[in-house]
Amino acid sequence: MATVAKPAIAPMIPRIAPREDLNPFRIAQIQFDMAAEFLKLDPGLRQILRTPKRILEVSLPTKMDNGQVKVLTGYRVQHNVARGPGKGGIRYHPNVTLDEVKALAAWMTWKTAVVNVPFGGAKGGVICDPKRMSKAELERMTRRFASEILPLIGPDQDIPAPDVYTDSQTMAWIMDTYSMMVGHTVPGVVTGKPISVGGSVGRAEATARGLVFVVEEACKLKKISLRGATVAIQGFGNAGATAARLFVEKKAKVIALSDTRGGVTNSRGIDPIKAIRYKERSGTVVGMPGASRISNDDLITMKCDILVPAALENVITLTNAEAIKARIVAEAANGPTTPHADEILARRGITVLPDILANSGGVTVSYFEWVQNQEGLLWDTEEVNLRLQKIMIRAFHEMVDTMRKHHVPPRAGAMILAVGRVAEATLVRGLFP
Repeated sequence: MATVAKPAIAPMIPRIAPREDLNPFRIAQIQFDMAAEFLKLDPGLRQILRTPKRILEVSLPTKMDNGQVKVLTGYRVQHNVARGPGKGGIRYHPNVTLDEVKALAAWMTWKTAVVNVPFGGAKGGVICDPKRMSKAELERMTRRFASEILPLIGPDQDIPAPDVYTDSQTMAWIMDTYSMMVGHTVPGVVTGKPISVGGSVGRAEATARGLVFVVEEACKLKKISLRGATVAIQGFGNAGATAARLFVEKKAKVIALSDTRGGVTNSRGIDPIKAIRYKERSGTVVGMPGASRISNDDLITMKCDILVPAALENVITLTNAEAIKARIVAEAANGPTTPHADEILARRGITVLPDILANSGGVTVSYFEWVQNQEGLLWDTEEVNLRLQKIMIRAFHEMVDTMRKHHVPPRAGAMILAVGRVAEATLVRGLFP
């Protein structure tokens, strides 16, 4: 940040081998260990906080449309529930691994703590290729997965939500399966549901809207005008597409977009609504009129004011961090920047708005949805967005205060803030038995 003293980089990252370890769980633990050092946590407490509380692996026999049975593998990990029920999405992807799910569960622990909502961290995943599955096959697999993780989930235990290649329909199937098993409707078992079955208005846009609130605050500190600022977005799913639209509403200029097949760029700006419509028709933004083709790698390193990684982990690494030209990196994805890259970007004066803060709008409005379900309330869009804005801005400035106190970059500030809160809850609760 421009107004923050130059960070002390040396103690931020443990010195590790030049060859980068891209295992997401080990990266999550490096980030935790850094915060634990600053907080001077007791060794026993460190072990508790860096170790997942519970891991469930399940096999999912699923009947395919051709009559054959395919056995898929699913995971649900609860990392920590000291501050409340586990909270975290479920992703469907062919590259899901247990270590990835463990890392995502840990990041959810810190994410809920940094915005100070009363949840812990959890995550789920199924190894599958949803692009090659029909809606009927996805429903059968989802219902089987819900039935297998049933002992772990519940509105007071662990509350799933959408993630990569899952959506409100996926959550409706899980909610219905759970409700059928317990014998009555339980809307609060998941968040991110359709509004017709207890979802909250504003949830679909929440991740992107929260990110834009945080970017606005960062721009103020760095004395960047968001009006006219150039934005490049890597990943044009729900979060990336919504962020593009919201940035344009703020009069910023989106100059590049990409998805798994590649990207497009136009220095004069890209209309996100036209890009969304084109992708709905063709399945990709590549080839849309009025824009030139660009690779995902080139998008990451193009000159822009704000870079938004909005896809998967490990896209900013030791190999490309020196080439990043953005002034602000706003992490809409989970884990897009490795520890080595963090160190390089901090040294170069590039502000990284870390995932545990920048994309926490989704879990914040998930909390609002859960509260409405538990209390029988119904908030309108204005109330949801105002509450979200208040929480995101407060969390941003609490992170900045922590940065200034410890003379560290933003991710370290956010992690120290979050780990401190979870550590305090763990100490106050004590050990059982």
